Amino acid sequence: MNKVLIVEDEKDTLFILNKLLTKNDYEVFTSTNGQEALEVLNKDVPDVIIADWTMPVMDGLELCNIVKKNEKFKLIYFIILTARASLKDRVTGLDVGADDFLVKPVQNQELLARIRSGIRIHNLQNELKEIEHDRAIVEMACTIGHKINNPLSSLDMTLKNIEDDLKTAGKKSFEEDFQVINQSIERIKILANDLAHLKNPEIIDYSNDSKMIKLD
Repeated sequence: MNKVLIVEDEKDTLFILNKLLTKNDYEVFTSTNGQEALEVLNKDVPDVIIADWTMPVMDGLELCNIVKKNEKFKLIYFIILTARASLKDRVTGLDVGADDFLVKPVQNQELLARIRSGIRIHNLQNELKEIEHDRAIVEMACTIGHKINNPLSSLDMTLKNIEDDLKTAGKKSFEEDFQVINQSIERIKILANDLAHLKNPEIIDYSNDSKMIKLD
């Protein structure tokens, strides 16, 4: 269920919007000013925020400015409700990051259409963000894999030279050590190869507060 936060200080308008969106199967949160809205955001992140421009304590424009500067919230689709219809006012709103405007009184079907559009945009932006995140992981893994390969190759060749240079009698006393070193080199080779050829990264839990990339 998609989530919508309504920020409106007029009780009647808030009631009507809440009822309309709930009836249309949205999970609705409400607040009467921007400060209250920030408290709601600390508990849950909606897909869309509908905020009145003019409110006490903190107006919709100030709230929008704060939301759009926060990495956690900036992809929320932000709709400003306003009685101001001038181009200058709209430019002011766009400058702080508002995604859309609706002039009061709002037509129900137009509001619902704007919300649906906002949710589509919100979902698309999140998908793009995930794609970019996965691409960054792949690029990082490939880079690390290739960077490991160079010193690993040098280590492998050097070890073989040392083995060749040691006399048979001398080598026996280091046989166990060479076995451990060779096993470690093979493990690092496998890791480097997995990293260099990573295609579909999957993040898994490693411990209580950290995660790692799952490698085949």
